[in-house]
Amino acid sequence: MHDLIVIGGGPAGTAAAITAARAGGRVLLLERGRFPRHKVCGEFVSAESLGILRELLSSSPANAPHCAPCHPDAGRSRAEGSMYFGGSHASSRVGNSDSLLANSLRIPRARVFLDDQVLETPVDPPAASIARIDLDAALWNAAESASVDARQQIAAQNISGSGPFLVSTSPGEFESRAVINASGRWSNLNSGAPGEKSKTKWLGLKAHFAEPSPELSVDLYFFQNGYCGVQPVGPGRVNACAMVRSDVASSLSEVFALHPALYQRSAAWKPLIDPVSTSPLIFRDPQPAQDGVLLVGDAAGFVDPFIGDGISLALRSGTLAAQCLEPFLLRNATFSETVSRYREAYVSSLLPIFRASSTIRRALRFPRTIRRPLLRLLRRTPAMTRYLVNRTRQAN
Repeated sequence: MHDLIVIGGGPAGTAAAITAARAGGRVLLLERGRFPRHKVCGEFVSAESLGILRELLSSSPANAPHCAPCHPDAGRSRAEGSMYFGGSHASSRVGNSDSLLANSLRIPRARVFLDDQVLETPVDPPAASIARIDLDAALWNAAESASVDARQQIAAQNISGSGPFLVSTSPGEFESRAVINASGRWSNLNSGAPGEKSKTKWLGLKAHFAEPSPELSVDLYFFQNGYCGVQPVGPGRVNACAMVRSDVASSLSEVFALHPALYQRSAAWKPLIDPVSTSPLIFRDPQPAQDGVLLVGDAAGFVDPFIGDGISLALRSGTLAAQCLEPFLLRNATFSETVSRYREAYVSSLLPIFRASSTIRRALRFPRTIRRPLLRLLRRTPAMTRYLVNRTRQAN
């Protein structure tokens, strides 16, 4: 009997697993794929989540503050409660993970290329640019160092029960007191989640390219039926990540041709990795829990990629879910109370980001004759632009 099974080894799943294991829980982490591997991702880590990431990767983590809705004043201490767990977590070594943040590029500004205009705004405090292949590996290593039973190439096929839960996988069944689903936006475990009703199929594409001396900026190139984000991820290396309608483009070269400035910029690029893709990209209202299973990351809700807060939401939701579970694992709360607390905490702290991004997405669908004066207004009023950016960020 595990205290917690986490399904999915991305940022949301590893954040949940590390947080729960450091609290003393016996945690099983299941990942259907195998590391290292590239993922479709803008690789933009907003400043609001850098503190959480630093804590997760730290070899000597401090006691992180708990969110008020998820950590009520309980009579039993953490040490007393650990008698129900698989033992206290051991001291850990994360290897080179501690240096990942120190060596990452910082992105101090953003530029939007839309309707032959360029809108520029500072990113303050600056974000970090971290390749997903490095971020995922560092978080996985940190989970193993936190005494998480982390297993790759194991696909979860079904979740049954209402506490305890039974997780059916390719090699067998595992039982736990709680389950966190971090399996992504289109996992078979999320097939019942209602999506945005549309016949349009959206495709995600990504690759790294060589570009001499790229500017420290995240650049968003918008075109009809999609967009492409470009930012440096290392010296002479940029990440190009696009979301586009599948009937408009199916390769990055076709995407680049849809925007004149991007086409000109990409002409001299040399590919450094094979392109990766994902589909479908489905927008729906976030769902923090389903049948007693806590949902985190894209499994809970897929945020508009151009917002640049996907990794931040993954880290925050994973950490938040594990913090909300801690009183239950310590026998200080019922399971239904835990699920309710997580729902409330998710809605109050993370849902506003989805609402703001949805509003901006609808504005981008306005006819060009309406967008152009709006863009001119934003260029003349930088404070309004910063306000819109801040609406898509989660305060510390």
